[in-house]
Amino acid sequence: MATDITTEVFEEHRGVLMGVAYRMLGRVADAEDVVQETWLRWAGTDREPVRDPRAFLVRTATRLAIDRLRQVQARREAYVGPWLPEPLVTDLGAVAPDTAERAVLADSVSFAVMVVLESLSPLERAVFVLREAFGYPFAEIAAILDRGEPAVRKLATRARQHVEERRPRYRVDPDERRDLTERFLAAATSGDLDGLMTLLAPDVSLVSDTDGKARAPLRIIVSAAKVARFLHGVAEQGAAELSFRVIELNGGTAVLALDGGKPDSVFQLDVADGHIQRMYLIRNPEKLLPLG
Repeated sequence: MATDITTEVFEEHRGVLMGVAYRMLGRVADAEDVVQETWLRWAGTDREPVRDPRAFLVRTATRLAIDRLRQVQARREAYVGPWLPEPLVTDLGAVAPDTAERAVLADSVSFAVMVVLESLSPLERAVFVLREAFGYPFAEIAAILDRGEPAVRKLATRARQHVEERRPRYRVDPDERRDLTERFLAAATSGDLDGLMTLLAPDVSLVSDTDGKARAPLRIIVSAAKVARFLHGVAEQGAAELSFRVIELNGGTAVLALDGGKPDSVFQLDVADGHIQRMYLIRNPEKLLPLG
């Protein structure tokens, strides 16, 4: 019976633990490892003096994520080309029916924000995630990180300023994104170059993630003409052999391309003012495995 209760309490908080770990690490497998290690520590600890299981679990997961982040940062320095987070299947409607809350959660796992979080120190990232994504009070964050509250407030201010300076100035409208995604998919797969050009902002950028394991640009492409030419070339080289599925990833509409039923690539758009502002393309096979 005690074991059942232990498991029940942990499962009650698994979602928030996974949420914290993924936002800290940007990779599903790493986040799952952190959650599993948190479970082992929870199952092996004396729970009698634990007054707040959620606080204990979040503290454990956050500290484990900080340690793992320090380990993987060196690995990412050798990454070939731009790095994007591993796509995360999300169903924010089930998690947060309230529109405003959904918007906050979606923004906190968006590709744009996750990329910026990579440039924070592990402690800054932990404070930002706990404060901005989950609304933890500074006093609780201080206890989680074993830091003084004034120091945590400074970390939060520094992290927020850093993110605001580097995140896109526009906010993505979900309905507009879905509409433009569907129009983009139709134009790209049919080879409609003129149609593509009407959808792209003049200074649109395309960021592709492969780690050198698949064909895609190793540098960010900027300008409507260059991005359209690249996409037109992709369509001519075999997009007709792919099938496409519209799904929700990282809090927004995305497209999964399948080759013979297996994930080939994922792309997602940031949109504003009726145009595509930025495109994210993931072709690293390792990052696509969870979508298979």
